[in-house]
Amino acid sequence: MTTTDNRQTLTVGHTDNEIVIDAGIDHVWAMTNDLASWPDLFTEYRSVEILESTDTWFRFRLTMHPDESGRTWSWVSERTLDPAAREVRARRVEPGPFEHMDIHWTYTPEGDGTRMRWVQDFRMRPEAPVDTEGMTRRIDANSKVQMSVIKQKVEAAAATSSGTARGAEG
Repeated sequence: MTTTDNRQTLTVGHTDNEIVIDAGIDHVWAMTNDLASWPDLFTEYRSVEILESTDTWFRFRLTMHPDESGRTWSWVSERTLDPAAREVRARRVEPGPFEHMDIHWTYTPEGDGTRMRWVQDFRMRPEAPVDTEGMTRRIDANSKVQMSVIKQKVEAAAATSSGTARGAEG
């Protein structure tokens, strides 16, 4: 629901996507939380600059590849890892066209693999180039694409590392 007042929207965007990756949870956790490798892991990011960090908290700048109109989007986010619970909480510090953007990642064992889930809650600013409903559709579709890419890359790396381990034993 949105108000007729153009200054504010009451609609909250929400997406919930998950994928099972055929790799152990430690491997999936390590690869997907290595921020420096995100430009190789995701297809949408051109660069990541880590601004501040501790063992479990990161403030970083993400820069995307230029969009269809040639505009490059960049923002600062914070990411807090809870390795014991296998959860990550992230939020945009520089929300740009978003009033807010919060993401919750969870990792759970699934047989010999790992279920990775992203829940995103956000709201677009009234002056943003796309409204909350439109961004919800965009984020939902893109999350599925990025999760599929990540699945392929993590599984390939897991197969290579287990092959290397087997080769070292033989």
